[in-house]
Amino acid sequence: MIGEPLALAIRRRIQRPTPAVMRAFRGAPTGFVTDAFNGRGCLDFRIKPLLPEMTLCGPAVTALCAPGDILAAMAILDFVKKGDVIVIATGGETVAAKVGDLWLHEARKRGVGGVICDGLVRDVKGLLAAGVPVFSRGVAPNAGHKTGPGEINLGVSCGGVSIGPGDIIVGDRDGVVAVPLAQTAVIAKQLALVKRKEAEAEMKLASGASFEFWSEAALEGRLRYVD
Repeated sequence: MIGEPLALAIRRRIQRPTPAVMRAFRGAPTGFVTDAFNGRGCLDFRIKPLLPEMTLCGPAVTALCAPGDILAAMAILDFVKKGDVIVIATGGETVAAKVGDLWLHEARKRGVGGVICDGLVRDVKGLLAAGVPVFSRGVAPNAGHKTGPGEINLGVSCGGVSIGPGDIIVGDRDGVVAVPLAQTAVIAKQLALVKRKEAEAEMKLASGASFEFWSEAALEGRLRYVD
């Protein structure tokens, strides 16, 4: 390598979803969102909230951290807006935690709506005290270094899903779903349809009616009973 390696690359200006589009996603379960997205967008199943009741929904700002490094995660706090969801990509590293309680308290001051990390976090007691939803692959006490290389808002692969700045992130106890910014308006319309169908199903359930989960007739010629 010629010269000093680049420590951090940052995109400062990003596009976010419109308030109307964001309203369509708020409060929607992740199952509804991925159904509206044709079964796509689900991050690795191991990325879960610190507490089951934690939920989040907001536009992504992304940080890419090198193994053992936390520089991008630390610096991203200077580039967030109220309601943003910080997405920290680590490649699934399980050596060092990327964020801790002091960082999360500062994130709360800046209005961050939640944090997604496909690696580890630490200081759970303090993280919970901050009152900001945190989703991660796990917890460990070891911390990383702040030397880079890293990237902010250049897009990441987090939990096996490509996520760009401004994508809508929805999380609950089932996991996390990401919807690309360019498709949010279309998926919002599909989500309205999913919500309506789910409401109809809930009414049917409340009435005591039964559900048919498969069709014998549809398998005509391809079904054989063995008794």
